[in-house]
Amino acid sequence: MIADQEFWGVDLGGTKVEAAILERVYPVKVKSRLRVPTEKDKGYEHIIRQIKLVVDLLVEESGHAPARIGIGTPGTLDPITGLMKNSNTTALLGRPLKRDLEQALGMQVEIANDANCFAIAETRLGVVPREMPDASVVFGIIMGTGVGGGIAIQEQVLQGRQGIAGEWGHNFLDESGGACYCGQTGCVETVISGPALERYYASKTGEYLTMKEIVSRVEEDEAARDTLNRLLYFFGKGVAQVINILDPDAIVIGGGLGNIPQLYTEGPEVARKFVFNNRLDTRFLSPELGDSAGVFGAAMLVAD
Repeated sequence: MIADQEFWGVDLGGTKVEAAILERVYPVKVKSRLRVPTEKDKGYEHIIRQIKLVVDLLVEESGHAPARIGIGTPGTLDPITGLMKNSNTTALLGRPLKRDLEQALGMQVEIANDANCFAIAETRLGVVPREMPDASVVFGIIMGTGVGGGIAIQEQVLQGRQGIAGEWGHNFLDESGGACYCGQTGCVETVISGPALERYYASKTGEYLTMKEIVSRVEEDEAARDTLNRLLYFFGKGVAQVINILDPDAIVIGGGLGNIPQLYTEGPEVARKFVFNNRLDTRFLSPELGDSAGVFGAAMLVAD
């Protein structure tokens, strides 16, 4: 990777499209950063126009256009069909996003899903080079409204044959999670996503609280402690399956639930009980880049 050269990235979110130019990688230095609304309800072609708008604004501001640009998306570009899948921005589903963006922008486009962008951003620019500079395998977790993951190996995104590498959120975890929108039952996402845990708390109390509120009550509220224990137990059990297969040097936990401190203290202790080893050496790390991870990770898709 060349450390001092411009890299352009776009983060396509549900509410905003953000673009940035990085002129230095580590420590990261941002040259320009702009946002426009996604307005996804206006349809697929409008989303393409909004991406082109924010890139054109960056071109105007910088005075030149790149040859390549990285774009992080909700969902995955199927490497066989070239069509988008698994996206909660439903206007993208079944569409040849890479092809259409290359035609609209007039440049080469590299696409990865948002969890992959998170993983590569924290691996190259964030907590990993500071805490574990020699790490070769990193698993990046997104835990919030949903549960997803991305894998970085030797600072490269692992896409996989079907474009689903790292998608641990739809592994089976426990029947108590119930039906998942993907058509399966008991997926990781149905058990330890924010909404799933909030429903669990409400089933015990009749009161709907956010996970932040629930965690704040654990000292005096038995149902809150039960909910946190559910998270910690099933997080440890679920992530142990990933460790047994991938054996990463580090796991970085992002998303809203990544702010729960017990995931970094009690979570690894639970995982250790399920890992196929007599100890657990994997480091559990808190991310550093916040909401910058998406656009920075997109830029890293073209940083070689």
